[in-house]
Amino acid sequence: MIKRMRSLLRVSSYSGALFACCGALMSLLLLPFAALPALAGPPSADDVQIVPTLLLWAVLIGVVGLARTTRRVLIVCARRMLGVPLPDPVAAGRPAGADRWRTPFWLLLHVAVGWAGAVVSGVLLLAGLTLPLGAEAGLSLLGWSLRVQDGWGSWAVAFGCLLSAATVCVAVTNVLRWAAPRLLGPSSAERLALAAERELALAERNRLAHELHDSIGHTLTATTIQAAVAGEVLSADPVAARATLRSIEESSRAALEDLDYVLGVLREQGSEKAGTAPTRTLADLPELLDRVRHAGAVVEQELSGELTQVQGTLSRAAYRILQEGLTNALRHGAGGPIEVRVAAAPDGLQIGVVNRTAAGTSAGTGRGAFPTSGHGLPGLAERVRLLHGEMEAGPDGPRHWRLAVRLPIRLSA
Repeated sequence: MIKRMRSLLRVSSYSGALFACCGALMSLLLLPFAALPALAGPPSADDVQIVPTLLLWAVLIGVVGLARTTRRVLIVCARRMLGVPLPDPVAAGRPAGADRWRTPFWLLLHVAVGWAGAVVSGVLLLAGLTLPLGAEAGLSLLGWSLRVQDGWGSWAVAFGCLLSAATVCVAVTNVLRWAAPRLLGPSSAERLALAAERELALAERNRLAHELHDSIGHTLTATTIQAAVAGEVLSADPVAARATLRSIEESSRAALEDLDYVLGVLREQGSEKAGTAPTRTLADLPELLDRVRHAGAVVEQELSGELTQVQGTLSRAAYRILQEGLTNALRHGAGGPIEVRVAAAPDGLQIGVVNRTAAGTSAGTGRGAFPTSGHGLPGLAERVRLLHGEMEAGPDGPRHWRLAVRLPIRLSA
């Protein structure tokens, strides 16, 4: 009871009733066209002419509902006037089957409820306003009659009429709110299109997260170690210190390019203003290995095959995989050489990174200055899975950690 009384005090209840009345009034524009056949035909009884006129009127209202623009306007108005969370229509082709007729059904319901609510609430409102002014009212039903005259009885009936008019407005609003998601909500094809859009957006977010993790994580790890190395050799070997500082500058500049691109995509939501993504491929592998060496690590590389023939998506993914593997080796390694192997064969690309670990530790432990986020290996596994490759990561004997990835070259873009 209290909930119903609260609904009578909400502005949204009456805005929904106003929305219904507006639909009823707009339907009057089609009434003259529906009455033309009856006016042009031979004269007949009024009740005979009314029936075909109403039927033709309903048909014209339904035809208007078949237009895509009509549905878009109705969805926007329903969101604002009814407070129903309806998504925007998705360009998923012309709806078929029952979905095609949902908007005409909504228009017919909208007009019918609007006219019924407008007439009933209008009569009740008029009675509620005129009875206290001295007007008399009478009601006859099945031989039983009631007449209201001046006095407290007229005020009570007037209040009842006003309360009933408000109740009718609430009922009209509730009917439209119940029907809007069912008749104006997304169709089956639009639901599939919305799901596809969400999947693409999620894939783009994951890709950006991988780019930030690989690029920024590697740069911060390498520059931290390089800064420590530069501080140690600054007095004894100024030339090496300056070379290390230049490497820090280059790494930071590359990471800033990646960061600017990601922020641009997030701001523009994938528009052309976001710019072009910085491309890091296997051609940039020597520069990556040099940055790791400037961090004080010994890198033993073994490159074989025609790496220049690895292009596009495969080359970019291979670079990021090596970057993440070297970052983990710098973070969690226990000194010693880092073995890097890249082999391009006709049937696939082999990538391997092996680093030494302390006894009894794994890749997630080691140097306490670099806590792990737990996203590196899962991100690598997802990247490899999307390229239909194979990945192995784990201990290689008691003192080494090994990352091995195989990617099919036939999937390069």
